Amino acid sequence: MINVLFADDHEMVRIGVAAYLSAQQDIDVIAEADDGGEAVELALDLRPDIILMDLVMEEMDGIEATTKIIEQWPEAKIIIVTSFLDDEKVYPALEAGATSYMLKTSKANEIAKAIRATYQGQSILEPEVTGKIMNRMREKPVDSPHDQLTDREMEILMLVAQGKTNQEIADQLFIALKTVKVHVSNVLGKLEVQDRTQAVIYAFKNNLV
Repeated sequence: MINVLFADDHEMVRIGVAAYLSAQQDIDVIAEADDGGEAVELALDLRPDIILMDLVMEEMDGIEATTKIIEQWPEAKIIIVTSFLDDEKVYPALEAGATSYMLKTSKANEIAKAIRATYQGQSILEPEVTGKIMNRMREKPVDSPHDQLTDREMEILMLVAQGKTNQEIADQLFIALKTVKVHVSNVLGKLEVQDRTQAVIYAFKNNLV
């Protein structure tokens, strides 16, 4: 049996979905909660196989409850079941540690399937959620290795690209030779290159000089 905890502050929704799920041969709703705080207590006490979590609840919302559960029980499998598809709801829920994201407009048998799949280690997302995530990925700029460089390290890279030696760099910047060597080493590591020559090539390829 797949033991399920269902947290939702809408009693009729909770009772209806719980009744359907408990009628399944392999699913048992062992506890219900009407707010996030109670969900956290029950989850950590009972350690159910699956937690169905509503997002909007009065005492503590589903995102905060999910965060608290995952902090103390990282292996918890939480399925968000909500009416919301807003970005400010979807991403925080997934970032908090939710495994799957379902809409309340889903048919009851689809939620049952999501429970079984999540129990088996899969992550189930509504098509609309998947689309939002893909759009978010397309919009999110990809960080370049040189974005990790500090201002001083970028300055060192520019001087290396100009062909200056460590001693010349030290003299120009009025810093110790040992400090220059440390900065150069950091630059090579952050750019993931093997030597100064490769660092110079990287700088020109990325239009840094």
